[in-house]
Amino acid sequence: MSKLRFTTESKDPIIDSEETNDKETKLLAYVNDNRHFSLIRALHLADLITLFNGFCGVMSIFSSLRYCLSGQTSSKYLVRAMYFMPFALFFDFLDGKVARWRGKSSLMGQELDSLADLISFGVCPAVFAFCCGFQTFLDLMILSFFCLCGLTRLARFNVSVNSIPKDESGKSRFFEGTPIPTTLALVSTLAFCMVKGRIHEQLPGGLWFSGTPFEFHPMVFLYALSGIAMTSKKLRVPKF
Repeated sequence: MSKLRFTTESKDPIIDSEETNDKETKLLAYVNDNRHFSLIRALHLADLITLFNGFCGVMSIFSSLRYCLSGQTSSKYLVRAMYFMPFALFFDFLDGKVARWRGKSSLMGQELDSLADLISFGVCPAVFAFCCGFQTFLDLMILSFFCLCGLTRLARFNVSVNSIPKDESGKSRFFEGTPIPTTLALVSTLAFCMVKGRIHEQLPGGLWFSGTPFEFHPMVFLYALSGIAMTSKKLRVPKF
């Protein structure tokens, strides 16, 4: 994908042909690499760190599933599911720093990062919420909406990142919508409820319209608001 930049006189993007040629060269080299384990050979150190992000997300989901299989009685699995997500955030920060430090990135780096983020900060918080008691039909619809917002937000980032104004170091000046790792604030809220024993039937706000097809936990709308904030184009979050 060509890099887009803006002049001070005009808002029309200018294609950086030098970077375009560099990416085309890398792409041709990757496509024509017929060696054994060419996929592994193409990964850089930053990509391996990104995979640890995805690993933490998958392990968090497995821990949540083990909590459900225990009859929702073995809270150690729920605690473990919660702890894996901050570790995923650590690796998410680290991969970008390593890529900039080494001055190297692979063709798959951005896509790997987005897919890992979707698992760790999209699916994991939704599964964690399910385990904490958001299990009615409307709850699940809102949690699904939340995951799809995260998916859409990451897809938009991948196609628009080169058109966002950059600072002197080449980093984007702002995020369009809240970054998906901010969903860990929701996990922290539920973790606080868990410590206070306010999950399942004791969730703050209770259960509305109980016994009807429209029953839901009002607290689940925090996930809906988070999804809307992620996909907002008008909301610009400064990048530090």
